[in-house]
Amino acid sequence: MGCCSGRCTLVFICGMQLVCILERQIFDFLGYQWAPILTNFVHIITVILGLFGTAQFRPRYVTGYAVWLVLWVAWNVFVICFYLEVGDLSKDTDLIMTFNMSMHRSWWMENGPGCMVTPVTPAPDWAPEDHRYISISGCLLEYQYIEVAHSTLQIILALAGFIYACYVVKLITEEEDSFDFIGGFDSYGYQGPQKTSHLQLQPMYM
Repeated sequence: MGCCSGRCTLVFICGMQLVCILERQIFDFLGYQWAPILTNFVHIITVILGLFGTAQFRPRYVTGYAVWLVLWVAWNVFVICFYLEVGDLSKDTDLIMTFNMSMHRSWWMENGPGCMVTPVTPAPDWAPEDHRYISISGCLLEYQYIEVAHSTLQIILALAGFIYACYVVKLITEEEDSFDFIGGFDSYGYQGPQKTSHLQLQPMYM
């Protein structure tokens, strides 16, 4: 009963992770955030494997899922520090999130709640010709705090998933150790039925 309860809870957590990360992946695609896009893709694959391992009693898959969650938490902590500009980090750095391939920022920068986007003309001389120069004002919530909220939610789900993954691996391992395979590992062994001959010897009379 405990194994079923733990497995069902872990399946629910994996489902929540998939829903949340797919939502995040969509907005990262819209913002051309290539580093998060690649990391999110790896996370999606790993969560699916963890879900499969939980449903099919595969402790190795669940263990791999738990190990990835540690790295996933570390990545999201870095994202939080990046957007809050902890230490020498700056959210305006192009190299980290977009691999220096574009000047795009988070999609929420222009499309956050209450944000008013105003084109600035004429554009500064340093602005690329294929980019527009805009002014953003009136945002009810700055985009960096929305990104921080996304990462915080992922950390909470990852911590819950890690705890239940370890619990499920423990239960599955205990069940495998206590299972008695008939004809395999019992102490008395198993003997198959003895073959008997149906031929009867009859005396021969000359």
